Amino acid sequence: MRPAAAAAAFIIPPSTMLNISELPQQEQHLPFRTSDRLLQPFWDNLLLHHLPLISSPFFPVLLAFSSYLIFSAPFAALDLLGEKLPVMHQYKIQPDRQPTLAMMANSFFKALYNHVVFVLPSVVIGVFVLPALTLPLEAPTLYEVFVDGLAVLLLFDTQYYIWHFIHHKHSQLYRWVHATHHEYMAPFSWSTEQLSIPELMTVGLWSNQDPVLLKCHPLTTWFVTVFSIWMSVEDHIGYDLPWTLNHLVPFGLLGGAPAHDMHHQKPNSNYAPFFSHWDIIFGTKVPLKMNKRLLKTEKTS
Repeated sequence: MRPAAAAAAFIIPPSTMLNISELPQQEQHLPFRTSDRLLQPFWDNLLLHHLPLISSPFFPVLLAFSSYLIFSAPFAALDLLGEKLPVMHQYKIQPDRQPTLAMMANSFFKALYNHVVFVLPSVVIGVFVLPALTLPLEAPTLYEVFVDGLAVLLLFDTQYYIWHFIHHKHSQLYRWVHATHHEYMAPFSWSTEQLSIPELMTVGLWSNQDPVLLKCHPLTTWFVTVFSIWMSVEDHIGYDLPWTLNHLVPFGLLGGAPAHDMHHQKPNSNYAPFFSHWDIIFGTKVPLKMNKRLLKTEKTS
């Protein structure tokens, strides 16, 4: 559900910033030093050796789309193997609905088209509209990465729950904006970013601006980008694997593939993209066991 983000201006206290416009002079004498921050050596290495890459306005797009490719590919191979790999196929949520290579290609090329035709041009426009990117010299603490990252995920989860609920309740909005994502009743990894342009740009705006609003460190933002895409792909894999995050995180805090798979079969349920609290609070949570009963009913009818 989360698309590649467009360029963003990170809000960092000016006294600790590296201005990209002064790159040739600053790069020669960056104050790299020993730090009690565990991520400082990694951050120093990025600034010293990869500054042109991480300061590029296209870096967030590259990071997000490459994560989508890397995370989706293994599950696509798993789908293509199907029953030939019974040790994995036993976890398939809808075993009677197996994605074909043509379906995978359709989803992937829609995502690719959206990024080439809409996301990349929006980045180019952002170069002329947004302030120059600035990077802090100090790395975030692990505590900051965790707390700020969790705050970004919770904020996005709330925004998307409201948006998702409205678009399923309003038939015109659903048909014009969200129906593209529901082309297939059984989701699969490549369908993660099968989105209409309005949905892509909406969630892209949140993905881009929420870290700015919460004043996250760029490194935190990039970690959240990769992690949220992993969560999104995991939601769409169509397998209830015992080692996925929804099983590893206790108390049913995450919906995971079972919840989102159920949403594609019963669209008026499980609206939240990651967490389960809003669906529980508003009574829209439907557990997978109902899905299994439905499948049994289908087979006997």
